[in-house]
Amino acid sequence: MDNLIVSLWWVIPVIALLLMYKFVLRVFCGMVIVPDDRIGLVIKKFALTGNSRLPDGRIIATQGEAGMQAKALAPGLYWKMWPWQYTIIMQPFTIIEQGKLGLVKAKDGASFDTGRVLGKPVECDKFQDAIAFLDNNGQKGPQAAFLTPGSYRINAFLFDIEMVPITQIHENKVGIITTLDGEPLNKGEIAGESVHGHKNYQDPIAFINAGGRKGLQEDVILAGTYYLNPWFVSVEQVDMIYIPIGYVGVVNSFVGPEGKDTSGDNFKHGNIVKRNEKGVWDEPLDPGKHPVNIYTHAVEIVPTTNIVLNWADSRTESHELDKNLCTITVRSSDGFTFNLDVSQIIHVPRNEAPKVIARFGKMKNLVSQVLEPTIANYFRNSAQKSDVIGFLANRIQRQTDAREHIGRVLETYNVIGVDTLIGDIVPPAALMKTLTDRKLAEEEKVTYEIQRHAQIERKEFESARAGADMQPEVVKSTRQVEINTQMAASRVAASKGEAEAKTINAKADAEVRITIAKADAEAKTVNAKADANATEVNGMAEGAKIKAIGLSEAEVTKQKTEAMGTEQYAIVRVAEALAAAGIRLVPEILVSGKDGGNNGMIDALIGTEMLKKLQIENEGKSNTGTKAE
Repeated sequence: MDNLIVSLWWVIPVIALLLMYKFVLRVFCGMVIVPDDRIGLVIKKFALTGNSRLPDGRIIATQGEAGMQAKALAPGLYWKMWPWQYTIIMQPFTIIEQGKLGLVKAKDGASFDTGRVLGKPVECDKFQDAIAFLDNNGQKGPQAAFLTPGSYRINAFLFDIEMVPITQIHENKVGIITTLDGEPLNKGEIAGESVHGHKNYQDPIAFINAGGRKGLQEDVILAGTYYLNPWFVSVEQVDMIYIPIGYVGVVNSFVGPEGKDTSGDNFKHGNIVKRNEKGVWDEPLDPGKHPVNIYTHAVEIVPTTNIVLNWADSRTESHELDKNLCTITVRSSDGFTFNLDVSQIIHVPRNEAPKVIARFGKMKNLVSQVLEPTIANYFRNSAQKSDVIGFLANRIQRQTDAREHIGRVLETYNVIGVDTLIGDIVPPAALMKTLTDRKLAEEEKVTYEIQRHAQIERKEFESARAGADMQPEVVKSTRQVEINTQMAASRVAASKGEAEAKTINAKADAEVRITIAKADAEAKTVNAKADANATEVNGMAEGAKIKAIGLSEAEVTKQKTEAMGTEQYAIVRVAEALAAAGIRLVPEILVSGKDGGNNGMIDALIGTEMLKKLQIENEGKSNTGTKAE
């Protein structure tokens, strides 16, 4: 324990000596040690020799004047920096990190030139030599030059350092530049023209010395990383102009030299100029991505494929050029109002797209200023020349006429009218019902006519089928007629023989048989008709037979009468009749008259019986004749 205490007594004096050594050297020798990671900023309290005061307007001393000194102490050992005359402030190095840049603002220096907002660069070892900066007329205020990533010995008495992110333009973007320093824009210009040598605006003084203009710039910067001084430029990132396949971009440039119009004398709606000249460029931008300054160039996307525009309340295409179009309402000549939908197909050729935009400015203006009034008025005028039914009936012709008329109109505007299509037509409900009823009636009429023809054909078919079914019977009847004819002929021959043999009776029988045979043949020709004919023939034959028999009997009677005498023949016939009837000619009881002679009683009886016999025969003949008929 005692040894430890003794050791401590030796250490304390050593430490004290060391502290006193540094204090003594600092006070009496003016020693200053600046570490390796620091610089020493010097404030001189007073000057023993030379100028003791700073010039008017200056705050940093460069000639040993009292005040904040421009010369800083680099790392190392310094003498004669007595504390009663100098104040030494240790300051760390200024470190600019990666992805940053250091903006420098000078607190002392010369005044800016008229119209300038940034101090021009001077040789000063990147602001690490404050004396050189001031001696070379470095200007007070924001500096055009800046510090890139690294470590710097910057005198904080003279310079303030502000770290800001570097500028990074992303993919598919362009940077639109507005400069804050440079020459003013000429009258009538909206952007500074392109100048060279400034490394995409990373060298402000080179830009200014090249005659760069202050304000919006025509040139843009593409995707990448840039050291841009935000005190010199402001950057706005916008999307690149994307033109899809099937479209072109018509450029209207607001900057550039005045170009010569290439549209010709017949085009009176604007100037068409070469690329990079002021006006509408004659060469549109093809599909792809283009780095275009949207503030100095307007790009109108124009479809070069077929465009469908719908005049319909419920249908709009993806391009939305027909967003404000609606179903067309027209009035016919007979006073009916009805609606119709129309589709117009147009095509803008690539080489004609600049003229269309020069004339209308936008594709929507083409639709609203030309297509909408042209098509609507055409169909209104067309409807007024026809009644509703005629309009509906001639739809195809009206569609063709509309395509030709609208095509001629669009041709004058450098647009091709591909086709005009009439869509849904909505006629008045009352008229539509009338047309429907009429059509139904016409269809029913046609249906009835078809049914009528079907029934007629069916009747003919049934008749033909019945005829076919009857054909065997007809053939059979025909054959039978032929057979009967032959048989009748045979019978006729036989009858003729018998007639010759039996004179009048045989001849009558033959004629009767011939008549009967003919009647049989006629009766069997065609079913019922044949039977009817046969019946008629039989009747005639029977009549002829009776007639023939009668004639024969009359002839026989005549001959007998001539042979026997009329009275005697009559008596014989009476006797035959009485005998045939079983009447006794001589009664069992004879009643005679006076003197035994014939009297009226006998004559009466005989006459009575003969009368009855004759009546019976007549009734039999009458019945026979009726059956024959």
